[in-house]
Amino acid sequence: MSGAPVPGSEPALFEAVPNFSEGRDPALIGALGAGPAVLDVHADPHHHRCVVTMAFAHPERLLETLLERIALAVERVDLRRHVGVHPRVGAADVIPIVPLGGASMDDAVALARELGERVWRRLRLPVYFYAEAAGGRRLADIRAGRTPAPDLGRDPHPTAGACCIGARAPLVAYNLTYTDLDPGSVGEAARRMRGLPGVQALAFALPDGRVQLSMNLTRPDRIGAARAHEEAMRLTGRRGEPELVGLCPASAAGPGCDGGLLEARLAATAARRASARAAAAGTEELRRLAVRLEAEAGALAALPARQEALLGGAERVLALARVLRAAGLAEPEPMAMLLVAANGLRRALTPATTVRHARRAALLERGLHDGAAVPGPTPGPPAPDLRTSAPLGSGGAEGDTGR
Repeated sequence: MSGAPVPGSEPALFEAVPNFSEGRDPALIGALGAGPAVLDVHADPHHHRCVVTMAFAHPERLLETLLERIALAVERVDLRRHVGVHPRVGAADVIPIVPLGGASMDDAVALARELGERVWRRLRLPVYFYAEAAGGRRLADIRAGRTPAPDLGRDPHPTAGACCIGARAPLVAYNLTYTDLDPGSVGEAARRMRGLPGVQALAFALPDGRVQLSMNLTRPDRIGAARAHEEAMRLTGRRGEPELVGLCPASAAGPGCDGGLLEARLAATAARRASARAAAAGTEELRRLAVRLEAEAGALAALPARQEALLGGAERVLALARVLRAAGLAEPEPMAMLLVAANGLRRALTPATTVRHARRAALLERGLHDGAAVPGPTPGPPAPDLRTSAPLGSGGAEGDTGR
């Protein structure tokens, strides 16, 4: 089952992961990371940077939300007073758009280009395009001055610098921090890690005396967090303290990734949005359902990266989709999040897991094949009883004895 194509087509969804040069002002970080599309906010005072993860099914909503947040960063972040260990060129430093589900890279490139045009036209903030939006141009070349001029605009904004906007495939931003290694040793480990497929690595001496091995795993299908952790441990002789920056596809998870799975956060966000609708509906039954949906959102957001949990998570996501449809709470964007989430969790299952839980895997396959997370009538098992207080996904393993 792992990596196999999913029958039928997945809806188009876009992840946006804006990186802002602000990691110390809680009020501003909260404003940059507010809204129903936000899956995660990760702030670091040493790097003086926050990474916001969002998801959208509607391209126009993505463009306008990102433009609004970029404008806020331009207004509130002054690079003349900015000090942090992370390299940067702007207040709204890096804005990648990532295609998920049925979205294509061409779609993401078109959105990145349109966003860049709006940023320059409305904010007069110079724009560099990068990654697939610029023929593979690297951020490192922009930051090092090897790109002679912005693609849009010319001189840097006096307080906000410039903005790098790109389109790329999913990656994993993964750090390992050491308390008992010197910068030279970690720098050598970073140099050797860069020899692995898709690994970008730097060493940072943090102000508190620790040393950080900071990595972008740009080919997580080859080198995910587990493999990167293993290789770094081999090179340094230390386990290090793992830190996931942003979210991680479930198939690329490793130490430190529990509670940071992209697919689980998509499902949690869909559940929270449905909970808000149910709570506002006014009926006693829907208010009770809102409480259950909020609890399920919390459980999904914290989903660990273990194989048993991933299987259970995929089952719960499909059960959640049936509940929302039966309750009249199925909206296109949250339902798209659920279908992309269920398929991603399913793809993260290893062959050994699908053999060990053959009946559950077959039922999961059937649910995905039937389009269980698509709004509208769906063949297959009936929706769970909304009156029960059992967990929303508790019926997925019924009859399974392959534990």
